[in-house]
Formats: sequence, structure tokens, C-alpha cells
Amino acid sequence: KLGTGDSNSFLQFRKRNMVKVWYEPPPFGPRSSLDRPAYGLGRNVSAPAWVNALARMPKWKAISGMVTFFSFLAYLPLINNKLPFTMSPEYLAAQRAYMRYHNMNPIYGLSSKKARTTDPN
Repeated sequence: KLGTGDSNSFLQFRKRNMVKVWYEPPPFGPRSSLDRPAYGLGRNVSAPAWVNALARMPKWKAISGMVTFFSFLAYLPLINNKLPFTMSPEYLAAQRAYMRYHNMNPIYGLSSKKARTTDPN
């Protein structure tokens, strides 16, 4: 009877053989297993003291501390180096003269009338 091609008979077959399924969500929320809480390290976890302190700290303090730490690490290689030769005053003056000669950015930049009147060179 199912293979006759009648769509009405297929619907009747489906209604007779339906199974009710009850969904029960996990006890600690979505994406969690049964033996630990949904967020954080959980209880009875042996972690170093600084990890537990960091986990209990307000998030903005932890994030700002990490940003400061990594900014300092990025600055370390620059501490005792001299500036590149392109930052010397002579090079910058030559660059300004080149830009003025080639009329770069004539409306608001170095080649504008306002910039030419205020420029010491």
C-alpha cells in the first residue's frame, strides 16, 4: 500500500508510526558536559594560584593587563636603538622640498598656499 504513489496514504503511514521524543537540555546549559559547570575552571580543579586569581578577576582588568604586558614586550627591541636615517631632520627637510617641488597634495598638504606661508623653509 505504501508504494502506490498516493501521497495521502504516505501521510497516514507517517501519522501511525510517529514516535514522541522529549528533549531535556543539559543541566549546566548548552555546550557543557555533565561533570563540569558551563563556564570557568569549575570547582575542585587543581590549578596554579595565579590561574585561579586570573579567573576570578574582572575581565576588563585582565584584558587591560595583558594588553599592557604585550605592548611592553613589543617596545623592548626599540629601547636602545637609534632612529632610522629617514627620521633625521635633514632627510625630513629634503622630503618636504621634494614634495613641494612635485606639487604633492596641493589643496590641503605641503604644496597648499597655507602650508607654504607657515613653513619655515
